[in-house]
Amino acid sequence: MILLITLSCQNQPKQQHTEDRVAVAKEEKEGQLKKLLASKKLNTEELNILLVAYKNADRLELYAKATTESTYNLLHTYPICKRSGILGPKKAEGDKQVPEGFYHIDRFNPQSLYYLSLGLNYPNELDKSLGYTGSDIFIHGKCETVGCLPMTDDLIKEIYLYALWAKEAGQQNIPVYIFPFEMTDENIAKHKADVNEATLAFWQNLKEGYDLLLKEKKELHFKVLEKKYGFEK
Repeated sequence: MILLITLSCQNQPKQQHTEDRVAVAKEEKEGQLKKLLASKKLNTEELNILLVAYKNADRLELYAKATTESTYNLLHTYPICKRSGILGPKKAEGDKQVPEGFYHIDRFNPQSLYYLSLGLNYPNELDKSLGYTGSDIFIHGKCETVGCLPMTDDLIKEIYLYALWAKEAGQQNIPVYIFPFEMTDENIAKHKADVNEATLAFWQNLKEGYDLLLKEKKELHFKVLEKKYGFEK
């Protein structure tokens, strides 16, 4: 049982499936997704997306823009089906934590054990500088997890297609920003008693990026400086 659960967030490219799940997703979802994009004056050939997850709210927001534009607007909000771990960053392989921070999609798996999956670049540069370990963090189908973002098979079809279209339009690194909650002063004050000083300082650093994202509505650009995110403004 433990082994089966541990595999829930891992990429399984060698699994043999006869079903073309991307084709199924397109057959079921392409028409309605293109209609939604058109209502926002967007199309699949010139699409960029950005994903924002709030762990405590079990919410994934998908933002979109044309490739010729610089600012994103909310396109759709998805419920995250299940959550593991507690608030705070992922630090070690097997800790069942969902990461917190600024990531991007670095791989697509159309034959995942969890239907379709989008892999994140965890651990990122900051995670590595802090000595955090782990791998195989995905946005995926089904409704089980030990540190990933499970969206159900039905909803991952939509998210995967948006990401695939963005990739085909030339977006090399689709941003995925994961926050413990909406990073307001009130929420940080509400939860600060639940974490240590290091995590609280980390959250204050995340808030810098969160505030900049809300203000600019643009992809964040940053470097890791002294084990912190340094944001370009």
